[in-house]
Amino acid sequence: KQLETDFKMVVDDIQFMNALRGRRIKLTLKTASYFGVVQRVNASKTLVLSDDLDEEYINFAVIDEFHEKFGPAVMHIKKQSVIGVGADGVDIFQHGRLCWLQIATKNKVYLFDILLLGPRAFKNGLSMIMENKDILKVIHDCRAIAGCLIAQYGVKLTNVFDTQVADVMCFYSETGGFLPDRVSTLQEVVHHHLKVPSSQLLSLQMKSQLIEVQHTQMWYKRPCSVTLLKVMAVSVIHLQPLRLVLLDTFMTDYMAAVDSYLNSSYYEPGELGLVSMVRN
Repeated sequence: KQLETDFKMVVDDIQFMNALRGRRIKLTLKTASYFGVVQRVNASKTLVLSDDLDEEYINFAVIDEFHEKFGPAVMHIKKQSVIGVGADGVDIFQHGRLCWLQIATKNKVYLFDILLLGPRAFKNGLSMIMENKDILKVIHDCRAIAGCLIAQYGVKLTNVFDTQVADVMCFYSETGGFLPDRVSTLQEVVHHHLKVPSSQLLSLQMKSQLIEVQHTQMWYKRPCSVTLLKVMAVSVIHLQPLRLVLLDTFMTDYMAAVDSYLNSSYYEPGELGLVSMVRN
């Protein structure tokens, strides 16, 4: 009787958790709260959330002065092992003017106003973060950021996971060795790998359109509009979950090889060549 009761409770729990799929929830822990859409429910009853793009839930802070704001932000970022990084400005790919540097941790986005803070921002801590080999920087197309940091501030970006490169590698693996016709935008990669509906990616679309039409003055305007601040924050909140999904995709071939080992356990050690590597 007790076994039947326990089994029913497990079934009810699974049904309840599966009912959460696709729903937006707030998950409150002792250390922090997380907003997101339930993407997957694992057998261990753990939830995988995709980022909630409702702008009202984005927790960001503008760092535009050194007194009170700058120090605590840098100290918090230095404690992270993985951060998302973005940058905006005027022709930063051609080493123009870097105006904003965005850094996302697991539960907060910091928007550093480089136009107001100046080179001192890097001398006082940002250089140590960008050059720290123990902090993984997740960036979509790191070329522009790496180029402007070294050219303008002498900062050498290290330990980078590039989601644009990862997307190309996933395409290469999935198609058996073909390369895509072009690299994908952040909006496209988020939509494809995180399964975020296009209707929830309007901020990323807006940012790409602003860059295409070269609204250069918007990066210089102070105070910066709340809309633009949120657009910049949205551009980095996807990077950490995107990295995890891309890594899972990379692991597909590895797991297929492990399955081959499991299904061929009667082989003698050293006979790897006899085990067929079957790709799912």
